[in-house]
Amino acid sequence: MPRILVFAGSIRSGSFNARLAALAAAELARLDAEVTHISLADYPMPIYDGDLEAGSGQPDNALKLKRLFCAHQGIFIAGPEYNAGVTPLLKNTIDWVSRVREAGEPPLAAYRNRVFALGSASPGGYAGMRSQIATRQSLELGCGAHMIPETCAVPAAHQAFDEAGNLKDERARASLIACCRSLVEKAKAYS
Repeated sequence: MPRILVFAGSIRSGSFNARLAALAAAELARLDAEVTHISLADYPMPIYDGDLEAGSGQPDNALKLKRLFCAHQGIFIAGPEYNAGVTPLLKNTIDWVSRVREAGEPPLAAYRNRVFALGSASPGGYAGMRSQIATRQSLELGCGAHMIPETCAVPAAHQAFDEAGNLKDERARASLIACCRSLVEKAKAYS
């Protein structure tokens, strides 16, 4: 049974991506994964700055997140789109976690030997796909992460969820299920 970490790249109250992350966590658990669902609100960090890092070191929360990443074989990130790109919160998290290196570890240990999946929900018609491209670029090209090809992208997110928090659209539900199923299967290789 693989361990999978789930979080959203937004901490906004009522975040569509927090809703999507919650649905992913439930689906992953249904698929017999051991799920850890967190909020980045519980891990505040300053904006990454090399001078700050040189002077003050890495934030404790960067180390905590890096250890969480390393304790899981799969990671599902639901990330909103800000101006056709990744949110500052998510990019900052990726950057700080990439800097943490404990004794004896290779660089970027948090991104190696595990698999990542992306989801997004956006009010616009692009469904957050542009943020997925930017996030994938940072994770895959910048950090060497293994990314599954399946994703979940929910357009018209302001109308996509019912009162119970479930996705109304069958295609969106099917893409979330397929993404989660692939993540669990690929994560088993790292168990």
